[in-house]
Amino acid sequence: VCDLTCCLFFCASIMELAYVCEWEKRPKSTHCPSIPLVCSWSCRNLVAFSTDLKNDDDDKDVSHMIHIIDTEHPWDVYSINSGHTEVISCLEWDQSGSRLLSADGDGQIKCWSMSDHLVNSWESVLSSSVDGDPIVALSWLHNGVKLALHVEMSGSTNFGEKFSRVKFSPSLTLFGGKPMEGWLAVTVSGLVTVSLLKPGGTLLTASESLCRLRGRVALADIAFTGGGNIVVAATDGSSSSPVQFYKVVVSVVSEKCRIDTELLPSLFLRCTTDPLRREKYPAVTHLKFLTRENSEQVLLCASNQSGSIVECWSLRKEGLPVNNIFQHRSPVVGEKQPTILKWRILTTTNDLERVSAVALPKLPISISNTDLKVASDTKFCPGLGLALAFHDGSIQILHRLSLHTMGVFYGSSSSAQRPGDESTIKRQRAAGPALHFKALQFSWTSLALAGVDNHGKLHMLRVSPSMGQVLEMNTTLRHLLFLLEYCMVTGYDWWDVLLHVQPSMVHNLVEKLHEEYMRQNQALQQVLATRIVAVKASLCKLSTATAARACDFHAKLLLIAISATLKSLLRPHVLNTPDKSPGDRLTEICAKNTDTDIDKVMINLKTEEFVLDGPPLQSLQQLIQWVGDFVLYLLANLPNQTQNHHKETQIRTSDPLGPSRVFGSLVCEFWARTGTF
Repeated sequence: VCDLTCCLFFCASIMELAYVCEWEKRPKSTHCPSIPLVCSWSCRNLVAFSTDLKNDDDDKDVSHMIHIIDTEHPWDVYSINSGHTEVISCLEWDQSGSRLLSADGDGQIKCWSMSDHLVNSWESVLSSSVDGDPIVALSWLHNGVKLALHVEMSGSTNFGEKFSRVKFSPSLTLFGGKPMEGWLAVTVSGLVTVSLLKPGGTLLTASESLCRLRGRVALADIAFTGGGNIVVAATDGSSSSPVQFYKVVVSVVSEKCRIDTELLPSLFLRCTTDPLRREKYPAVTHLKFLTRENSEQVLLCASNQSGSIVECWSLRKEGLPVNNIFQHRSPVVGEKQPTILKWRILTTTNDLERVSAVALPKLPISISNTDLKVASDTKFCPGLGLALAFHDGSIQILHRLSLHTMGVFYGSSSSAQRPGDESTIKRQRAAGPALHFKALQFSWTSLALAGVDNHGKLHMLRVSPSMGQVLEMNTTLRHLLFLLEYCMVTGYDWWDVLLHVQPSMVHNLVEKLHEEYMRQNQALQQVLATRIVAVKASLCKLSTATAARACDFHAKLLLIAISATLKSLLRPHVLNTPDKSPGDRLTEICAKNTDTDIDKVMINLKTEEFVLDGPPLQSLQQLIQWVGDFVLYLLANLPNQTQNHHKETQIRTSDPLGPSRVFGSLVCEFWARTGTF
């Protein structure tokens, strides 16, 4: 149980504190946050993070806890005693947001899954291990699904033009091209281990060295290529050592997992080649690919005891210069100049405060110069910034390509000097060490930021979609509508978008969303029919003027769920006349066959199937379907009946047959509307 402290601000800043999840008061001796803390945010807006708790009876007995919260209901926290014997080093959600991987400093990897699809009930279903070898990087294998978000087409009426499927190969495929599920991990000794989930539910595991000469891996990260390969970046933690990159190919040969690795071009940090900074930042503290689906851009952070510097690098294909001896040779027709892949630095920051955590956006927008210019023209900023947390308690959002500062958040105990506040540093020094964030994660639309501080508290921040720019109301509505449509198409949760919807925007957003939905083709409308009702219900709850409509949308969702359940249970496996309704089919069967002796129905308990002679089975199925449709009609008609509540009450009290008359009138109305009997 957590004590939730909510602090809401409506100032026009880039980052605002939404709420803080503060744990119940415990003695300081029993609370020891993990080093490092880890945090992961799923596409369902579930946040998982870790802390450690000491046993009151035995100080050496430490429980490594995993906490999972729904960001919309943060007061309901589900805590898991993970059973890990060492500090948890990695947490990773799968692409559906329903399974969670956890890894520790002893090489143990556990897969957690929901019990009965309940967010507050989790169990460990699978596990693998590399005994005694701490895990430094962890990732699920890619399933081959990648969606591109085209900001320049945000004004289009076709969802297919706004969001397109990108050709991307899974990390491993089964027969028929189906992606194989599994995960990949990198250990501190330079091993890469793969666990594949076979169709029967068992695991197929294998391990291989990243290179022939194994060395210590202090930091690592994992990315995927469009061709189905995996790229691993690794460093031993020293800024004077090269950052190595490896290509990893996973395959299954003769029912055994095979791992092939290949060394790729490496790089040296720019700060180590600068004479003024050669010894200033001795340690590499953060290593991350800018996106999981882009192995050609990487972010590096080097630090000392008091400061850090951040560098952004890009892998480029360059022409290989030809020696002067061969310059006189005339090129052969069709001969191309030889090329080579080289890492080139894109940009670097000035000297910063010491970085404690890094968060990268998950929104799938391209970060080339052309795409960034389009984003600048459209003033669409979500996904353009990365977040850095510092040991003084502040957070900065930097442009993900140029690394210039876009906004700053000062925590409640931040020692950073706010504008117009000169005494903050003095007060903070007297108060003791500053509160700072040890883990940081962006939401899937980059409109919210979750941070876990060094006391184990979770802070939720709202990130402005305009990044501090003054936008017209129509532009803001268009951007929010674009992100809501993105969530509808992908199936992601849209809670973080709702953080930025003001009550005055609700009506326009609902109307615009409905208009865009009606412009899509029938097939896509059928797929999104339930999702748009759920989005409308969430929007209408934000305003008192539309609260009644929210109740209507929730009631419609209930009726849709009941209808889908009954149809899935009652629909026959083979329907000869799908163009006819159950009532039409029932009338047709009754007209042709008067023998409807239901006593002929027998239950075959062994096969659990209905056994009938001839048409009575169809008659029974159609009858049940008709009854189901009529029950749904009764449920949907209840609001209309309450309008005539007083009249119906008089009928029931004055006429003994009143209820039967009302029921009969509803039956007749149903027959009149549907044309069935």
